[in-house]
Amino acid sequence: MTVNTRQLARDARSDMQGGLDAIMRRQRARLAELVAYARAHSPYYREFLGDLPAEVDDPSLLPVTSKKLLMSHFDDWATDSEVTRERVEEFVADPARVGEQFLGKYLVATSSGTSGVRGLFVLDEQNLSIDGVLASRAGGGLHARDILHMITNGGRTAVVTAPGGHFYTVATTARFQLDHPRLRQRMRVFSIRQPLPELVDELNRFKPAILSGFAGMLTVLAGEQAAGRLHIRPALVIPGGETLTPEVRERLATVFEAQVRAAYACTECGYLGLGCEYGWYHVNSDWAVVEPVDADYRPVPPGRQSHTVLISNLANQVQPFLRYDLGDSVMFRPDPCPCGNLLPALRVQGRSADLLTFPARNGLTVSMSPMVFGTLLDRIPGVAMFQIVQTAPGVLRVRLRIADGADPGQVWRTVFADLAQLLGEHGAGDVTLERSDEDPQQEPGGKFRRVVPLARP
Repeated sequence: MTVNTRQLARDARSDMQGGLDAIMRRQRARLAELVAYARAHSPYYREFLGDLPAEVDDPSLLPVTSKKLLMSHFDDWATDSEVTRERVEEFVADPARVGEQFLGKYLVATSSGTSGVRGLFVLDEQNLSIDGVLASRAGGGLHARDILHMITNGGRTAVVTAPGGHFYTVATTARFQLDHPRLRQRMRVFSIRQPLPELVDELNRFKPAILSGFAGMLTVLAGEQAAGRLHIRPALVIPGGETLTPEVRERLATVFEAQVRAAYACTECGYLGLGCEYGWYHVNSDWAVVEPVDADYRPVPPGRQSHTVLISNLANQVQPFLRYDLGDSVMFRPDPCPCGNLLPALRVQGRSADLLTFPARNGLTVSMSPMVFGTLLDRIPGVAMFQIVQTAPGVLRVRLRIADGADPGQVWRTVFADLAQLLGEHGAGDVTLERSDEDPQQEPGGKFRRVVPLARP
């Protein structure tokens, strides 16, 4: 596939200038093109979409897919017959090959498999080019002083994550460094697996203009900045990978004195949406379809929370993602966003699979979103970082990292009292709270799940 990046950038600007109608026309045309390509080149989709009309530009006509379904048809799903599970497994088994071109033309990225199914994803050059083109929209709303600050700091970008695997953030950074050797020092991965003082020292020496990473880890770094051990001045902070509460967003903006533009992304589609200053994610609808649906996959209107969300990545042809159940609970904004961005805006409540379900009286159950726990604990003074793990239907284990200077005893008492009140208000007053002396634990990919539900069979 020959990719004209300049033309893609011109199209992206033209779509925005043409308004929402132009963007949606472009979306329908690209969806029809991808469906036709998938039918022609993927044995799986040829059979899966066999009864549909010759041209499909309406996503609701397509059947729903999922990670489990696509992984079970891996070889037939790919549109390139050389892409096989055996070859991909062999490739990702070698950590030295992170960021290298697979088969001389693709990027391979893995997901950690917290849903129970490990993802092995192959991304083509068009997908990677679109990711870069649309990333420029993150700069929308930056002040002139912020742009000047980024320039004077050499545009250096610090990606704070967990190296050592073919995870998306690591693999894309490595690819950039391989493709642009002269610029490789402008973008660096900083390992969260090293001792925190070492990480802080490395960031101080690097002086990033842009700081990106999982929201949980950036919150820890904000604590180091507030304590005076970390002293960096990024113009832009890009948290991703976890639902960003308003409290965390405000803390990052205040402590780093920077613009915060959260990214809504996943390995399957790295450019779903970009955050604005009002805390909404604006969907790049010219290259992605995002459908909020209920538990029966029926559309959910703007202003209402969905059970899950279906996405279609309109750029990646080698492994087409069509009406892919991402598992996130989202809500689209029913009115224009005050930031002025015409792209549809949504907020992410969290993954539907991450709901915590507790036994209630009369044999009933009550479910709670991870968001309510985050909103509560983010407001408690002295909590630098937390993790709540449901170890049994009626048991929550709490892990805390206490902020410097705070009274640990008082922090724990406040946390337990407020959690007990929250649970009681939701009808789960008989839940047992356990104190853990462990620090919050990270997943293999570097993400901190702040609220971990009971593992389901």
